[in-house]
Amino acid sequence: MMKELLSEAQQLQPELVSVRRTIHQHPETGFDVVQTKAIVKKKLTEMGYIPQDMGKAGLVAEIGTPGKTILLRADMDALNMQEQAEVDYCSQIPGKMHGCGHDMHTAMLLGAAKLLKAHEQELKGTVRLEFQPAEEIFQGSPDMIAAGVLNHVDAAMMIHVTAGMPLPSGTFLVAGGGISSTSCEQYHITVKGKGGHGSTPHEAIDPITAAAHIHIALQEINARELEGNQFGIFTTGRFEAGKASNVIPDTAEMWGTIRTTDADNAVGKLIRTRMEEISKGTAAAFRCTAEVEFYDYCPCMVIDPTLSADVLRYMQALFGERAMDLSVVSGGKAGGGSEDFAFVSHHVPTVSMFLSAGSTLDGYMFGQHHPKVRFDDSVLYCGSAAFAYNAIQWLAEHSA
Repeated sequence: MMKELLSEAQQLQPELVSVRRTIHQHPETGFDVVQTKAIVKKKLTEMGYIPQDMGKAGLVAEIGTPGKTILLRADMDALNMQEQAEVDYCSQIPGKMHGCGHDMHTAMLLGAAKLLKAHEQELKGTVRLEFQPAEEIFQGSPDMIAAGVLNHVDAAMMIHVTAGMPLPSGTFLVAGGGISSTSCEQYHITVKGKGGHGSTPHEAIDPITAAAHIHIALQEINARELEGNQFGIFTTGRFEAGKASNVIPDTAEMWGTIRTTDADNAVGKLIRTRMEEISKGTAAAFRCTAEVEFYDYCPCMVIDPTLSADVLRYMQALFGERAMDLSVVSGGKAGGGSEDFAFVSHHVPTVSMFLSAGSTLDGYMFGQHHPKVRFDDSVLYCGSAAFAYNAIQWLAEHSA
């Protein structure tokens, strides 16, 4: 059955590449995935599925028989960035790019849908296919959860492609039990002072000076307020103030992220509390005021150890040495990136996998979210086979 499934998946490869590149050329962001969703719905309908709209812009389809249900998820959205990759199917939409590989994920799950149709009689339960928007802004998953995507779901899995790593293309890394990726929360700090001319700073209240001291003071949270075994990263990625070199502005603003690895977000709550206290206190010392806003929270990913062990076993049976335990490769450390499938992991047993789709060994030098990132779509059939085989095997072993 394994060889048969891989062979069938390989036969789908030309179609998967075509679908992926079509989606790649027409990237859509956030919940605005109208064309992408239409492609997915058309393909599923042609296969014999009855796809259903879910949430603001999501899509689900089911196959199988009554019993346990496993959820397979692919995200559909792109990034707001200008593509610089040298490929002949480059984005045709200015300022938008599939720089995280979600076009790959969508094509792989469509391939899995076709494989599952061919093996429908072998299913000992239900497979729910989820095509999700708005992953990049951490809003698509909670939206679909609120709409019922997890109703009666017993297990859930996702695959994310990677590029720019020294792993041969086609290598799978299965996340082990526990925390596999950090939480992420955006923040925005606005420091208000009093504008004035650069020649008379004594008549102004400089918000830039206050904001600079706030930025430095916030580093002490990590250095002096977190315990040695606590993990928390505070990053300021954007700092803006003023438009002219000889003018003191009224305001200075900072944007950034907070990342932690505790499932209950206790460290994140501590960081938020101290950020507000430090920002407002430091601003006051310089006669300014500060407002702190937190938004777009995504929890850390919690991997179910039993499900992870099952999937690793299935993957090694299907791909042999090309399937490995992520914790062995990473040294047991959680990944620094965040993924909104983490919301699912706080509701049902969840596992995530990474598929190398562009190795530095083959000249793929850039990773996700880089304008020059390229993904090796010769591995698409591997992702489709992995999705389908895991669903079939897991249901077979948990049908009782």
